Amino acid sequence: MVQNLWNQETAEGMNKGLEELVYRSNLLGADRAVCNWGGGNTSMKTIEKDFRGRDIEVMWVKGSGSDLATMGAKNFTGLHLEDIRPLMERDEMTDEEMVEYLSHCMIDSSHPRASIETLLHAFLPFKHVDHTHPDAIISICCADNGKEIAKEIYGDRFVWVPYIRPGFTLSKMIAEGVQNNPNADLVLMEKHGLVVWGETAKESYDKTIAVINEAEQYIQAQMDKTTVFGGQKYKSLAEEEQKDILAQVLPIIRGAVSQDQKMLLTYDHSDDVLEFVNSQDAFTLSQVGAACPDHLVHTKRVPLYIDWDPSSKDVAQLIELIQSGIERFKDEYIAYFERNQHEGDKMFEPVPRVILIPGLGMVNSGKSLSAANVSAGLYHRAIAVMKGATALGHFVSLNENESYNIEYWPLELYKLSLAPAEAEFSRKVAFVTGGAGGIGSATCRRFVSEGAHVVIADLNLEGAEKVASEINEQYGEGRAIAVKMDVTSEEQVQAAFEQAALTYGGVDIIVNNAGLATSSPFDETSLKEWNLNMDVLGKGYFLVAREAFKQMKAQATGGSMVFIGSKNSIYAGKNVTAYSSVKALEAHLARCIAAEGGEYGIRVNTVLPDAILQGSAIWDSKWREERAQAYGIEPDQLEEHYRKRTTLLVNIYPQDVAEAIAFFASSKSAKTTGSMLTVDGGVPAAFTR
Repeated sequence: MVQNLWNQETAEGMNKGLEELVYRSNLLGADRAVCNWGGGNTSMKTIEKDFRGRDIEVMWVKGSGSDLATMGAKNFTGLHLEDIRPLMERDEMTDEEMVEYLSHCMIDSSHPRASIETLLHAFLPFKHVDHTHPDAIISICCADNGKEIAKEIYGDRFVWVPYIRPGFTLSKMIAEGVQNNPNADLVLMEKHGLVVWGETAKESYDKTIAVINEAEQYIQAQMDKTTVFGGQKYKSLAEEEQKDILAQVLPIIRGAVSQDQKMLLTYDHSDDVLEFVNSQDAFTLSQVGAACPDHLVHTKRVPLYIDWDPSSKDVAQLIELIQSGIERFKDEYIAYFERNQHEGDKMFEPVPRVILIPGLGMVNSGKSLSAANVSAGLYHRAIAVMKGATALGHFVSLNENESYNIEYWPLELYKLSLAPAEAEFSRKVAFVTGGAGGIGSATCRRFVSEGAHVVIADLNLEGAEKVASEINEQYGEGRAIAVKMDVTSEEQVQAAFEQAALTYGGVDIIVNNAGLATSSPFDETSLKEWNLNMDVLGKGYFLVAREAFKQMKAQATGGSMVFIGSKNSIYAGKNVTAYSSVKALEAHLARCIAAEGGEYGIRVNTVLPDAILQGSAIWDSKWREERAQAYGIEPDQLEEHYRKRTTLLVNIYPQDVAEAIAFFASSKSAKTTGSMLTVDGGVPAAFTR
């Protein structure tokens, strides 16, 4: 049963106009069992003053491309009602004509384009109207006997509207159906959703919740929980087994769905998902079609179902089934597009957005983590609808052509066009070691500013979490994750890359940056000091690069590695034998990997900075005093000393190094590998030769 979230005390503190409409809309969107992400629409009719001070009747309606759960006043559009009502007398109107006409009815040209279903709201003579996609209601509307079920639940209180794509004709059908049934207080839209209304915002909201719960109560009474989805066929693997297998297969899935454009992945093993994918009828039901038109753009018409027996625990077989399944899905999607396309249509990527795997759960793909999560959220709704519909009768959906006409509907595509343009690192995942430090954190922020998702790996987990939190607050949840990782521990490095695969599907960029520095005259360099440098800067860079190489190779979509060396990689500094030696090792290791990675499209380049004093844990350590002593100066004179020894007379900052890293990781250096780039202000002794 869905909960009534209306708080009268909160509502009384608002004005009865647009502010209350926003509140009502947010409540409806807050529960995805009531309204899909990005779907549904709400409206309110009121009296406003026009620019000349005259009273005019205005309808406020949800603007296209917004989400009820998060929208504010700026996401609503105000329209002159007296200009819209005459449209009811027309016999027909194309989508293009409707959009053009409504653009002239706006009270303010700066408002967003009005909802696709604006006329539905305008033609109903009620002050408040709500259109939602509740699971329980769509279960009825997607059951083959849905109209008969609705009569049992609602008697003569409902209007049943056969499926037709939203627009002028559907809006007029709904209005005429309500006019012809004086007892009607709700509309059921076949294979689509619910419309209710009220004289107050609260009345409209309360009615939505009450109508849904009537349906939910009826469905629960009909449901035999022992035979849901035909009963259980497979058992879920233990959670640790699931993660172990998924960490292996997700990079392969990511590569297979990223041949044209890179995609990010999420996985979901919620109870409802596992109940469905493990069932006898999962394959048959999943191939019927989308549970709601709003799902199509984000989930495609059908998911890919992998017919794998989890009890075998045969990962090699699973990989083979996934690869062949995705290829088959692509071929079938291309054929679907070619059978139904209209002139000028451009095909979306022909890969699955939803992949169902018995014993493991659901994998979702998208251009970003948030997009993949939207696909996941909508398929949760699809599972709930199939569960309800099959408790009542047989689950039915739009036919192929109806589905295509929604998926490639210009008015739906317009919503997608409102998304921000993609940037250099959109769809990319960057893994940065030492991510909590000066260079590391600057690099993470640089990548995210141009669309990337980042894994911030650091021994200092608290520092990494702080950077991730700041990034997510600025750019959106999930854009960064923090992982604790000691680069000298093979197990921790492997675990960190497994976490990257489980969170995003894999990695595209790694920045080998974690480090330390020590300073001693050669004859005073202890074996402990030597081994410390070799462990962190040698073994650590090797382990991180090796795990990244494996993951990039599995994805088969190339990749970029950037090593953070040092001026000392090519310059024999005084009193830094251990540090300089291993920095030279790093630079040559990078070249070796570049030579071997070329055939897989894996590029490896090195940035050679000098003396980054800002935000560096290294320079806050004993290293500062040791370097000052080596130069015969005081520690507080170091920054000026380093500036003066450059030909450009500049200091080097973390952001300067981050720019060089971004260059090597970007498409601008797509044909560069095995290279070194100095970022040191020009230290002649360290010029590359």
